[in-house]
Amino acid sequence: MTLQTEFEFVLPKGYVDDQGTVHREGMMRLATALDEITPLRDPRVRNNEAYLVVLLLSQVITRLGTLPKVTPAVIEHLFAADLNYLQDFYRRINDVDGQKMKVVCPNCGQEHEVDVPLLGES
Repeated sequence: MTLQTEFEFVLPKGYVDDQGTVHREGMMRLATALDEITPLRDPRVRNNEAYLVVLLLSQVITRLGTLPKVTPAVIEHLFAADLNYLQDFYRRINDVDGQKMKVVCPNCGQEHEVDVPLLGES
């Protein structure tokens, strides 16, 4: 049994480069702990926490169309629909969406499921 570490995707709209070429097909790899930690040191993230997703996606997207490299500037210029799609895709392949933990109330003894926050959430 082998672990799949890269996943193909197709953007709903596509990234339009300076020449007007639309890039829709891409590849995203599984994130590592270092992928999630490194952007936290970046001053752009310290000034604006929302920038975390830009840096994170630029690290884990290994291919987008025929672009030579996916940089933060590429992610910054995606249409909102594509950014939302990629955030959801990241959560699905890294199995971080919908994480729940069973806990027992110390007062009543009832068991409950609670959501475990994602990186950067509270």
